[in-house]
Parts: sequence; structure tokens; C-alpha cells
Amino acid sequence: MSEVNRVILIVLDSVGIGAMPDAYEYGDEGANTLIHIAEKMGGLNLPNMAELGLGNIDHIPGVPAKPGRGVYGIMRECSKGKDTTTGHWEIAGIILEEPFRTYPNGFPKEVIDAFEKAIGRKVLGNVPASGTVIIQELGEEHMKTGKPIVYTSADSVFQIAAHEEIIPVEELYEMCRKARKILTGPHAVGRVIARPFVGTPGNFTRTERREDFSLEPPKKTILDLIKEAGLEVMGVGKIEDIFAKRGLTQSNHTVSNMDSVDAILDFMVQEKPGLIFANLVEFDMVYGHRNNVEGYARALEEFDGRIPELIEAMKPEDVLIITADHGCDPTHPGTDHTREQVPVLIFGKAIKEGYNIGVRESFADLGATVTELLGVPSPENGESFAKEILK
Repeated sequence: MSEVNRVILIVLDSVGIGAMPDAYEYGDEGANTLIHIAEKMGGLNLPNMAELGLGNIDHIPGVPAKPGRGVYGIMRECSKGKDTTTGHWEIAGIILEEPFRTYPNGFPKEVIDAFEKAIGRKVLGNVPASGTVIIQELGEEHMKTGKPIVYTSADSVFQIAAHEEIIPVEELYEMCRKARKILTGPHAVGRVIARPFVGTPGNFTRTERREDFSLEPPKKTILDLIKEAGLEVMGVGKIEDIFAKRGLTQSNHTVSNMDSVDAILDFMVQEKPGLIFANLVEFDMVYGHRNNVEGYARALEEFDGRIPELIEAMKPEDVLIITADHGCDPTHPGTDHTREQVPVLIFGKAIKEGYNIGVRESFADLGATVTELLGVPSPENGESFAKEILK
């Protein structure tokens, strides 16, 4: 399929569009991130995504149905779970039969005992907690004792917080590497995360020296396949964390949505064939988990306002794909992710206009489509719809 030589794949982290049929198993019946935000705000102003066909997917207040300049549809997740790693891995061709373990009561004794033995220290915490809250609660004791703070969240994560003057950052990273080796098999959490902080009791702040130590994908992903074919794979945002730095030729680990769009545009200027794969994290991290409907709406509108720049930067051989990895409905009880299907919008000179792909039964269909568009071997899972969407 020589008319396409580059795909720009943008994942709007947590921008779901309706509960999955099995959402009741996760306590997520009725969740709908996009529509509930639009309803609460009295409508969303997303004219550029509307032009691409977003309003044709469902009735989103403020987003009219239009003929559509591209392909649009919905994808459902086959894998068990509703976290970022699971969603991205499935997009990339890996379907998980079992969800990553979470630890709502903290980690079991055998995990903590093995970790304390490996690092030669006892730990504090071992509870699910907000990272900013737990360092205020336990930071002073940590400074007095030198014991690192271990905590988790609703996600499959083992987080280690330490003051940079008590446990130097490189030593904290080494602790994370030891934890990563322990957390395999039945306790294979998605990510071990270093959370360094500074300051004094009552005034602790986390630093930007966070580091993620991710579980490595168990099989080849589309990143591996595209890179092995001699093409570029450029990661933006936390893509390098999600895929344990595997399958990438370049990476820009941005932390904000707008910096991520800037990074995508910077990579587009290089005009190298292959894949630009971006995660825009703030929808989820800053707004969804904090039940901030207004902030989430602003972030959606801010991203929408950047779409013309992305389209302007596209070459005739480029395809732009906008999708998501799960939901995080800020109107839903609690602050956890929500088990949702996701929208998909596809645009490019080689792509049909106003075409509905309907409901795809796996995110992996998208990865298979990307590899077929680029003319490289397909992953194990997924059914490509590339031929269906090309003009």
C-alpha cells in the first residue's frame, strides 16, 4: 500500500465514549466520558473533530453530525482490564487474557518481605494512596528513618517515594529495578514507578525525576514490527514507559498535552516514514482522576484547536489517527478508570471521506490496520480494515 508511508497515531488518554457491554463486571455501568462531560458543560466546542466525523459516532452535545472528512467509528477492548498499559498494548496487537493485578489492600507480605530483603531496608506505607498526600503524611518519618515509602493506586503500580537528600535518585532507580525483578509472575504489576520528592515537612513537592519501570510486552508489538522493517517509530509522552522503551527509534517524553502536540509536529517535520505514536496524558492524569469536568472539557477543546496545525503539517502519504485507550468518566462515582469503548477518527489524502467502520471488536484491529497501511508484517492479533478505508 505504497500511498501511505507514515501514520500519526494519537491516543487521547481516557477519552472513552460509552460503557462496554461487560462494564458491569467493573462497576462501570452507564459510564460515558465524552458524552457526560458534554452534558455537564451544556455542550462541547470541538469543530475540528466534528469535521473528521466525531459527531457521527454518537449524539455528543455541541458536536454536530457532519458528512465527515475522514473515517470514524468505535473500538471495543478484548483484553481484561481498563488501564493505560492494557489499552495501548491491545492497540499494538497484544490481547491480555488476565488483567494486571491491582492491590486495593496493599501488597502481600511475600512481596514486601522480598523487596525489603533486596534493598536492605524496611519500608513505610504499603497502602493505596494519592502520591501527593502520602508524602505529606509519611515524608517526615521517611527522612528520620531512611525507609522508602511504598504505595499503590487503582492502577497496577508499585510506587516508591523517597526524598532526594535521603535516598539519592540513582539509588531510588536501583530500588525500582529490584522491585521490577520481584514483581513478575502472579504479581506482575504493569509499572514500578520511582517518585522522588524534595522539601521540608509540611512542604514536600515531587520532582520531575520520576521514572517508570514497565513490564515488557510478552510478544512483538506493532512498534517492534515497524522498527524491524527499517522504519522510524517515534514515541511521544509516556509511550516509551508503556512499551518498556522497546520498539522505538526516537522518543520525546513530554508530560503535557500541548507539549505533546508540539513534539508530534517536531517529528512530522523530519518527514521520515514509519509511525509517530503519541499519548496525551493530561485528560486522564490531571482531569479524569480528579473528577474535574470543566478542566477535562477545556483540555478537549484545546486539543481540538491544534488539529488544523496537524493537518497542515501532513504530507499526501500521511494518515492521522485519533483514538483513546479506556475511559475515565469524571462524573462517575470514584476516581478510577472506566471500562469504555473508544472513538476512532482517521484522516488522510489516501483515506475515504465520511466512511463509518462501525464497531470494531478489538483495539488490535487498529494496530493490524496500521501495519498493513505501512506494508509491514502484522501482529498476532487484530483484523485489519486498511483496504476498507483506502480510497
